[in-house]
Amino acid sequence: MSAPRISFEFFPPKTLDASFRLWETTRMLAPLRPDFVSVTYGAGGTTRQLTHEAVTTIGREFNLNVAAHLTCVDASREETLAIADAYAKAGVSEIVALRGDPPKGQGAFAPREDGFASSLELISALKDTGNFTLRVGAYPERHPEAGDDAADIEWLKRKFEAGADSAITQFFFEAETFLRFRDKAEKAGIDAAKIIPGIIPIEGWTGIRRFALATGATVPAWLDEAFEKAARDNREQLLATALCTELCDDLLAEGVPALHFYTLNKAVLTRDVCYALGVTPQVALQNVA
Repeated sequence: MSAPRISFEFFPPKTLDASFRLWETTRMLAPLRPDFVSVTYGAGGTTRQLTHEAVTTIGREFNLNVAAHLTCVDASREETLAIADAYAKAGVSEIVALRGDPPKGQGAFAPREDGFASSLELISALKDTGNFTLRVGAYPERHPEAGDDAADIEWLKRKFEAGADSAITQFFFEAETFLRFRDKAEKAGIDAAKIIPGIIPIEGWTGIRRFALATGATVPAWLDEAFEKAARDNREQLLATALCTELCDDLLAEGVPALHFYTLNKAVLTRDVCYALGVTPQVALQNVA
């Protein structure tokens, strides 16, 4: 089995310490030569400028293909497209186009009267510019706002029809969760090869479990039991590496060609899993006089 294509997600730092951590994470993972790395957008557009700075700096300093997250939240259509234009002028050719989460305390998403009403409108407008490869979100388990499971498939299909080039899924803990979703997508006429599974290495089970429940991801009981035992034996890191590697192996065995890692700006576990999958650092060859 050949090594998979990989990509990584980072989030923009808000403090000096966080900036150093992102820099070190990028430095450690860049030699694996991912297809792309993405940089997230804070809820309500709160990290808009930080995201722009992180995207342009990572692209320039590490020679990586960087995809900037862009949302419909708290900006007019004109402002949003101006942000996209600034990315294009800075040499950024990929965007992860999302509806986005509302600002804290706002509750449900409510579009501005002069803003994009949905990710579909944003995708279509960005596609019309001709400047970007467009990646979108997908939900292998029911989105909290979806009426039923079929709604997530239908919405994803409409995203591709609007101009999306690929989709990155929310994370999950069992391969069957993604594979069932992929089968439903194929049945609906979606090219399954364009759906990239999102993988979250478990850097601390308590925090990841809380995050999963908040996003609607299923938390299998066996994971609670496994990490409870691993904590007693001080083997949590070893377990996390083994579980993530096994999940990825199961997906690859089912023909999945690419994996997207939610790094949480931590490099070691993601790097170790990539190594186990046969993804190794690529050193640029230099001319020798």
